[in-house]
Formats: sequence, C-alpha cells, structure tokens
Amino acid sequence: QVQLAEFGGGTVQAGDSLRLRCEVSERPSSGSARAWFRQAPGKQREFVGALRYSGHTYYGDSVKGRFTISRDSDKNTFYLQMNSLSSDDTAVYYCALGWPALSGITLPNLYRIWGQGTQVTVSS
Repeated sequence: QVQLAEFGGGTVQAGDSLRLRCEVSERPSSGSARAWFRQAPGKQREFVGALRYSGHTYYGDSVKGRFTISRDSDKNTFYLQMNSLSSDDTAVYYCALGWPALSGITLPNLYRIWGQGTQVTVSS
C-alpha cells in the first residue's frame, strides 16, 4: 500500500512564502496524478493543484499564479511552493495520489491515497 506524508506546515505572516513537501513511499505509476488539496474549518475540501504523471500541472483558481507544484525526479517527492500567502490560505493541506481522468482531476473523491495533512496558518 502506497503511503503519503506531508511536511512543512507552520505559521507564517501574510505575504510570506512556505513550501510543503509530500513524500510518497513508492514511485507513482503511469497515469497517476499527485495533488494538493486543502480544507479550512467549516468548508469543503478544496482543490489546490495537481501534477500529472506526464509532468503537466493544474491549479485551482484561488491559487493560480501564487502556488507552484514541482517534483523531485530522483525521489518520490513532490512539493507545493506557496507565495504571497494570505489569511484565506489558512487550512489543513493534504497531498493525495490517484488516477483520475483529466476531467476529474479537481475532484477529491477520485484520489485513493491521502496523507495525514499538515496545518498552514497565515496570520494577518
């Protein structure tokens, strides 16, 4: 069973940057997508972005232009670089692994494996 684990959460000031890391226990297989989601208190889980096996990336509208997903080609690790953070970005951030079709890449229910989550708090 593949396992995911997030690292790098914390408390930062508005305008700061933070980088999250997701370590995957096995090399993802062809057709997979590695994604980041977040969930703020009282809100639904929100798509942040995804990195497909092909290398293409996709982002949610609320983070486009500020957040970047990348991967370490030699390791089973991918990252979420978050810039220009605001209090609206405060949430628990989860990394996930799945095999969604492109049309479903933003849907959390199409991802089978999840990390435990890491808290990101942005103070204004």
